[in-house]
Amino acid sequence: MHSTPLKEHSMPQLGEIQRAFARALLDPQEAPVGDDPAGRPDRLRFAVYRNNVAVSLIEALEAGYPAVRRLVGEVFFRACAGRYAAQEPPRSPVMLLYGDRFADFLARFAPLADYPYLADVARIERAWLEAYHAAEAEPLAPTALAHVAAHRVGDLCFTLHPSVRIVRSTYPAVTLWRVNMSKDAPPAIHLDSGAQDALVARPGAEVQVRAVPPGAACFLDVLFHGGTLAEAAAEATSASASFDLTAHIAALLESGLVTAARLRRRRTQLPKRQSICR
Repeated sequence: MHSTPLKEHSMPQLGEIQRAFARALLDPQEAPVGDDPAGRPDRLRFAVYRNNVAVSLIEALEAGYPAVRRLVGEVFFRACAGRYAAQEPPRSPVMLLYGDRFADFLARFAPLADYPYLADVARIERAWLEAYHAAEAEPLAPTALAHVAAHRVGDLCFTLHPSVRIVRSTYPAVTLWRVNMSKDAPPAIHLDSGAQDALVARPGAEVQVRAVPPGAACFLDVLFHGGTLAEAAAEATSASASFDLTAHIAALLESGLVTAARLRRRRTQLPKRQSICR
């Protein structure tokens, strides 16, 4: 008895169907995927799926960016969020992670060209969300550095708390964020009142957002990327002659934003290093 080889099935694979379904959910121009009992595309039922997904993504952005929502108004925000959702589908099933590129989207969104500060406010909001969900870590006791010789302090490398985020802005972004997070009517903010760099962190139970003095963001940025205190101080003083190194080290330790410290072995000649402070 001879067996007849099975013909290759022409039906699409499950993965292909799922990808087509996902594309169609976010793009109204795509044909609906899925049939009614008669085998015809069920446009009405698919429209319900499409609407539910769009609403869920917009609501996730509303929850993550309340200050931006208040600044532009609910109607405009939902329209803007809908455009973002169509262009940026979720890359993770965890909805808390959705919207990590929203600030960049706002920065290039043509209708907001006259409101360039919105992207920086959104970056503070994103930093707040990331800090809130960051891992816990025990702070380094200030006394742990008592044994470090004075001539080696510059060789120290600090590990910052996992929640630490830095947001640079040429606008008073911290003030804009703070007044629009309040339930009170926001006062008028002059955009030329000065640049504000934000330090966002959660060393304890609550997320802290504060504007840091000139040079501090550069200082933290270098430490965050593994640089030594000497390298961080050089970047900071280059950015601002008024930077106070001693005060900033003390503030970092007292606020619990340092979780570990190590001495980096000295080299005879340090390689040239491109500034990471912008």
